[in-house]
Amino acid sequence: MNPEIIRALIEQGLPGARADVRGDDGVHFEATVVAEAFRGKLPLARHRMVYATLGERMGGEIHALALKTMTPDEAGASA
Repeated sequence: MNPEIIRALIEQGLPGARADVRGDDGVHFEATVVAEAFRGKLPLARHRMVYATLGERMGGEIHALALKTMTPDEAGASA
């Protein structure tokens, strides 16, 4: 598994989302995901939304995924 495939899966599964995914060893990754769909949702719900885009790959091909999830407004405030 590589970061680009994970990015594409997340962005396809969450329309309008932007994902930045990093990982050097092929099984441990970090992702920052910005999506309007996160508005009004708690962090756990946001993470579940991202995990849902990856399906069975989580815990298999993707051993670990550290997530930072934000709405576009939150991303703009931290920039």
